[in-house]
Amino acid sequence: MADPGQTPAVSVRGLSRRYSTTTALDDVDLDLTSGTIHGLLGRNGAGKSTLMSIITGQEFPSSGEVSIFGQTPHENEEVLPRMCFIRESQKYQDDIRAIHAFRAAADAFPNWDWDVAHRLIEEFSVPEKTKIKKMSHGQCSAVGVITGIASRADLTLFDEPYVGLDPVARSQFYRALLEDYAEHPRTIVISSHLIDEIAQLIENVVLIDQGRVLLHEPADDLRDRAVTLVGRVDAVDQITAERQVLTREEMGRTVRLTAEGALTEAERQRAAQLEVDVLPVGLQDLVVHLTTREQRTAREESQS
Repeated sequence: MADPGQTPAVSVRGLSRRYSTTTALDDVDLDLTSGTIHGLLGRNGAGKSTLMSIITGQEFPSSGEVSIFGQTPHENEEVLPRMCFIRESQKYQDDIRAIHAFRAAADAFPNWDWDVAHRLIEEFSVPEKTKIKKMSHGQCSAVGVITGIASRADLTLFDEPYVGLDPVARSQFYRALLEDYAEHPRTIVISSHLIDEIAQLIENVVLIDQGRVLLHEPADDLRDRAVTLVGRVDAVDQITAERQVLTREEMGRTVRLTAEGALTEAERQRAAQLEVDVLPVGLQDLVVHLTTREQRTAREESQS
């Protein structure tokens, strides 16, 4: 991961976006380190797309400030060519063909690499001369991911652009992105609901729920955020007595419990003695646990 002491690629302070009856973002403070692959995670409607649209200058915030590489992005000719934003629902003109989209991207992004583009066009079997509106969903998605990778923009944001890709094509996208990132490091933000699929891809995790940041930390640190224990009720309760419980499922005399924090070595030894199974918590499960807990807490506070 890049040096956290350098200027963040993205910095937002007090960022809010309100519509007539909805608050999409609620007083968000966030720094995204340069030269890092960030995972922007959360449920549908959490505020991910709104945040990306404001970061790239396509929407204005209701309040707050946005800085990209130390500058304001809105109508900034120095900043905008350094950003590439690929949406799941990318819009193209009716008569535009794939080759036209790639040529336009080559003109827009100073770091565009045609060698990469041509290789990926062949790998994803994109018909360059077919009108994009006549392409399959998967082919349209491939046009987007190829543009994002070949742009080599200093800040590249992918807002679930690979929804139309099948599992094999998604795997090709992840591999191509990692390979190009290794050779040409830059700042990449990936918004996804396929959390476990991208878990090995991302270096930093930002979890958003109901317009607020619930979690922002390196992906490696998440391994210590929670643990799942399975065993006799009395045995599991001995080990987790002082821990915050995220979920608990009892099945007779057996319980499956997920609690915050990693076990100490002494606790692991005690678990082995008590015949309690210790299981890691996947990133997707952790996101579900944390958002569910947050929503439950919010309901309890509103009822009190």
